[in-house]
Amino acid sequence: MTDSVVAPVPAPIAEGIFTLPPYDEAAPHLLGGRCLGGHGPFFPRPRYCPVCLDETEEADLGSEAKIYSFTVVRTRAPLGLPEPYSVGYVDMAGSGLRVFCLLDPNRIEELEVGRPARLVVEPLGTNGAGEPRLRPYFTPATAVPAEGDVEDDQR
Repeated sequence: MTDSVVAPVPAPIAEGIFTLPPYDEAAPHLLGGRCLGGHGPFFPRPRYCPVCLDETEEADLGSEAKIYSFTVVRTRAPLGLPEPYSVGYVDMAGSGLRVFCLLDPNRIEELEVGRPARLVVEPLGTNGAGEPRLRPYFTPATAVPAEGDVEDDQR
């Protein structure tokens, strides 16, 4: 029997914005907040509701979205991100919340407005101290699956 060395999973870039691994049983989900008074959802989760200043609770925003807009950035990337990289807005399925996010740097040529996308969480870039970090980003999907379905291009 050989001992295999498993590299530790890097820490998330920020706490409370996505579910943590392992993802072998359930896809990662984006986490946000809802106001106890009924406002929201919001991303990221604010401590207090920006509408009524009530406290908020964690809300699962899911992992499926549709690309609303995007741009490809071809200048020097910050925090160890790959070059070029892409950012944009996605509309989260179900809640309709529009979220500004990173998009898959390995599939830039496949990005298009209106295309379904799925949340991926992987080591990507570093923090300010140069340490690897888990980051959420959206990758193009062929279709948004129905609840409980798994799609072929899931990472």
